Amino acid sequence: MEITEHIASLSEEGRLLSAAAQQAGPGASVPTCPGWQIRHLLRHTGMVHRWAAGFITEGYTTPHPDGGEPDLDGDELLDWFRAGHRHLVRSLEAAPADLDCWTFMPAPSPLAFWSRRQLNETTVHRVDAESALGGPLTTVGADRAADGIDELLTGFHGRPKSRVRSSVPRTLRVRAVDTDAVWTVRISDAPPQTVRMTVPGGADGGDGGPGTEGDGERVDCELSGTAEGLYLTLWNRLPLAAVTLHGDRSVARLWTDNSAVTW
Repeated sequence: MEITEHIASLSEEGRLLSAAAQQAGPGASVPTCPGWQIRHLLRHTGMVHRWAAGFITEGYTTPHPDGGEPDLDGDELLDWFRAGHRHLVRSLEAAPADLDCWTFMPAPSPLAFWSRRQLNETTVHRVDAESALGGPLTTVGADRAADGIDELLTGFHGRPKSRVRSSVPRTLRVRAVDTDAVWTVRISDAPPQTVRMTVPGGADGGDGGPGTEGDGERVDCELSGTAEGLYLTLWNRLPLAAVTLHGDRSVARLWTDNSAVTW
């Protein structure tokens, strides 16, 4: 995806999040974030938006603390969230292509990093807000979802902070049936190592059969489904039942039990 696409999608996702939050009300429970209400979701996401915008507008080249969550509620909190989201979007739109600031995962440029990271941050929390309504979720396109899977598997869980570990080496395959993307995640007592392959034909292309890669390499477990279904499942926003599982279920549980990204 292009940076301009990320920013445009970020703008829309923030609007969807605030609309769902307004409809649900500040006291509504967020099923995808146990213990949270909509007010907690707005405070957290609004704080992250302002924190990210600070790197873009101030050019911080080292880690910088966030400003904390506000003691706001109701309409005042919703207005605060919307103002911070607009500021983030406008900051990204106005930023130069050669923006120089701190980032915490590999990316082609700081501008590419922050536009992508805040799009995925906001998309996942928009799903949280919509889950409070109990109705259907707004669709995430296949290309966007695949890009989000890339960020999660190769970015977040390529870092030393990842808690997805196993004393016995395990291999998880993730196959998006509506794209050509297949990810192989090798789990050990070190940070997971993920390799993305392009397999024309989706689930039917280059598959060596249950439990194997197209090149014959053995895998312990495969998760397959639409890119959107996999994206939300890997972010623990949908249950494992939302995708198709072949092989050792304990490997999938190893992911779901240990992959949560915390602030």
